[in-house]
Amino acid sequence: MFDTAPTGHTLRLLSLPQAWSSFVETSTTGTSCLGPLAGLQDQQALYQASVAVLADPTRTTLFLVSRPENTALREAERTRLELCELGVANQRLILNGLFQAIRSDDPVAMAFARRGREALDTMAAGLDQLPRLEVRLSSRALIGVPALRAMFKGDIHDAGSTVISPGVWPMPPSLRQLVDDLERDGKGVIMTMGKGGVGKTTVAAAIAVELARRGHSVRLTTTDPAAHVGWSMVDPPPGLSVGRIAAAEETAHYRREVMTAVGESLDESGRALLEEDLRSPCTEEVALFRAFARTVAEGQDGFVILDTAPTGHTILLLDAALAYHREVSRQASGVPDSVRDLLPRLRDPAFTRIVLVALPEATPVHEAARLQADLARANLRPFAWVINQTLAPLTTTDPILRRRQANERRYIDEVTGTHADRVVLVPWLSEPPVGGAGLRALLDTD
Repeated sequence: MFDTAPTGHTLRLLSLPQAWSSFVETSTTGTSCLGPLAGLQDQQALYQASVAVLADPTRTTLFLVSRPENTALREAERTRLELCELGVANQRLILNGLFQAIRSDDPVAMAFARRGREALDTMAAGLDQLPRLEVRLSSRALIGVPALRAMFKGDIHDAGSTVISPGVWPMPPSLRQLVDDLERDGKGVIMTMGKGGVGKTTVAAAIAVELARRGHSVRLTTTDPAAHVGWSMVDPPPGLSVGRIAAAEETAHYRREVMTAVGESLDESGRALLEEDLRSPCTEEVALFRAFARTVAEGQDGFVILDTAPTGHTILLLDAALAYHREVSRQASGVPDSVRDLLPRLRDPAFTRIVLVALPEATPVHEAARLQADLARANLRPFAWVINQTLAPLTTTDPILRRRQANERRYIDEVTGTHADRVVLVPWLSEPPVGGAGLRALLDTD
């Protein structure tokens, strides 16, 4: 039973056996970026066997898990297609958090149910045709063995949970106030970080739209191989450019750059060896890291909003920054300025502002807290936390939603009391935050 990393990291992991098998089969030099090929050749049978096991429907079943939300379902469909291309076709769909309103006179509950229905009604046909398991929205945190057993029995509502009264709790400020603070220096890098599925892309897009609306030059991009910032940004305002660090394009660009810089001084045999080395799967990692450093450097001339990959992938990226910094500090030349200056720029609180995004739930909050501790070891400090999609400020009479409000407040209190000095709250919205109007609604919640 594997609980895999979020989409982009998992697809990269599943593609590596095929990539290395292909490289080993075509290599003529006997070496690779990981050392002599003899060691890799010894593992080639294992690579091929792993691919065979994943493709064997009698041995491997892969469950795509999604909430009934448009962006989550679109990512699940993209994952389904890429897995099929890798030969992993035995797939199932788990729809988590399905909700049905009990009373028709509760506008929040009715909107919550409607958003879920509309997302399911418009899901891709290929995803809709997968065998499906549906799990209802729980009124309590599914933590601990008793809660997990109750979920499998269908008993996911805790009648003993505290029901809170609205309007008796001091709320953290809104996202608009955070943008006011981020805007003061007039340029720099803003990085949204956190667990997959917490809304980092949406928060990044909302910040980018507001800064562009205020007249700034803004670039919105992502380091997440699975993210599509364009899904939220259907009508970017003037001054805002939207893109992504694409693996294939960056790798091809890096290969051309190396061949131009180094290959011209080599003979035909040397060029052939260099071209072969650049076909190694390691080349993609180097190319993406250099693209990340180049993108961060653009914060000298305006705002760069970086929607980062989920936590694990982001930590690997920052670890690479530390390793590269140690290495380039010993070199006098041959390293781009953007790479040499990357770590100092990330550590400069006047240049880089890190925004941790979490849902008001146990796992997202605790994973963000661990990420904050990892950042501290690299001398990086978050600028603020954003608690996203919270029901806490809303008024509802639905018993499930009200018990969820009680559960949410304990985690919001944990963040404000233990983890962060600057915290903002983004309420759950009755309409999906897509497009300029939808993203601006995230800010207009005072």
